[in-house]
Amino acid sequence: MPTAEGLRLGIDVGRTNTDAVVVDHLGALVARVKVPTLPDLGVSVDTAVVGLLDQPEVDLARVGCVTLGAPRTTDPIRTGRGLRRVAVLRIGGPLTSAVPPLVTWPQALRDTVAAGSVIVAGGCEFDGERIAPLDEAAIAAFVREVAPAAEAVAITAVFSPVDPGDELRAAAIVRSELGEIPISMSHEIGSMGLLERENATVLNAALSGDAAAVAEVLRAAMRRSGVDAECYLTQNDGTQMALAYATRFPVLLIGSGPANSMRGGAHSSGVTDAVVADIGGSSTSVGRLVNGFPWQSLMPYTVSGVVTNFRLPDVVEVPVGGGPVRDSLCWGGSVPTLTDAAVLAGRTTFGPHSVPGQWGARLARRLAEADRLLAEAVDRVGLGAEDLPLVVVGGAGGIAPARIPGTVEVIRPPHFEVANALGAAIAPVSGYAERICSGRPDLLRAAIEELTADAFGRAIQAGADPDRVRVAGTEEVPLTYLRDPAVRIRVRATGPPVTAAASMAVPTTHDTDRRTRT
Repeated sequence: MPTAEGLRLGIDVGRTNTDAVVVDHLGALVARVKVPTLPDLGVSVDTAVVGLLDQPEVDLARVGCVTLGAPRTTDPIRTGRGLRRVAVLRIGGPLTSAVPPLVTWPQALRDTVAAGSVIVAGGCEFDGERIAPLDEAAIAAFVREVAPAAEAVAITAVFSPVDPGDELRAAAIVRSELGEIPISMSHEIGSMGLLERENATVLNAALSGDAAAVAEVLRAAMRRSGVDAECYLTQNDGTQMALAYATRFPVLLIGSGPANSMRGGAHSSGVTDAVVADIGGSSTSVGRLVNGFPWQSLMPYTVSGVVTNFRLPDVVEVPVGGGPVRDSLCWGGSVPTLTDAAVLAGRTTFGPHSVPGQWGARLARRLAEADRLLAEAVDRVGLGAEDLPLVVVGGAGGIAPARIPGTVEVIRPPHFEVANALGAAIAPVSGYAERICSGRPDLLRAAIEELTADAFGRAIQAGADPDRVRVAGTEEVPLTYLRDPAVRIRVRATGPPVTAAASMAVPTTHDTDRRTRT
């Protein structure tokens, strides 16, 4: 177990560069490194970690927590490589049989993932009333039928966010037939919307193998480096989760890169409400910070043609990036990049060479277009809130202008070039619980208490220190157009990693009593 003054190591593997940092028990930067990302994930992590541990400020024995920003999380879905074959069980027959599972998926992806599907009787209505008894015999028969082909199972029941009982019973039947196969249940993954929730649950099951592979890469890299520490992966709300939890919920890794950069920008700038632009080598991600955490999208998210409804940061991506560093004019190459344009405009200094003057007009036009795209993205994300600053992070953050319309100021915080890795290093662990319940005050209070306990339990399962978990927010959203009043409740609990120092004072913007009503 690490000492009370333990160190935390954060790694972010981007498409262009891999960044790594070490922070102390107060979250202050101790060491940093930036190396080119290589095709092999393990080699990229090894190279970054060795670069850190070679620095005299880093005491290997004091590193008690290592967090990796999982890279390229949508690549397996896009390419079809590394996905597990999933048996898809929907509980809601015969009412939902008009639209079979995965019918809206692209054909190639469906052929890669589907190991068979079935719709069985069961589920409940919106008010919790039973639709039909759960057909346990049909579930057992289906599981036995698909057993040779299935590598994971996805279970979705009608209105399981109201009552998850049928999904839990179905999972028990699956385990009795197949043993310890990966099982994803929709009430733990998505919210309202049967097809979107089912899609997210199937993707989660399909990604479980890739997440396990990433987890093993991180473990192996730490063994080779001699780092004896607990390992975590970042998730898409700006927090992190232990490896075992990440392999249960790999869909939460999608979108973790922008979340890391926003958290890192908040930490190093001290700003908790802002727009954040993460400018990389090929693109820029723009998102909004609210109380120090990424603002989450309220719209369904489509990944490789599959519409889902799991939580994601609300991010706008634009094709603005610094370009290939080694090929740029200011590095002696022959490719005119936006970094060259920023150098020529006096915004930043970079490289050992000056930019030839004959490129001036062309680079100025490119820089003006990049400024326009960035300003539009900031306006979309900021939703007209002109009192917010813009926090600029990322390896190519120097190309941003000193002023952006619609913001009060542009901030480039200390260590902005490695904000993603910094966000991973200082991230708390979180757990969520969500349910739809009656709007009656007495039932509402009881539901909040129950969900708070569930959120605490999930945060601890995800790797949070049990003694330091706190409520980070409670949302109560009344649902309209219903005969009886109903409320969707969501509770988030956060805490430092279980191996972090007891005195770790990284800001987590806890607000125990605040409730947001929409």
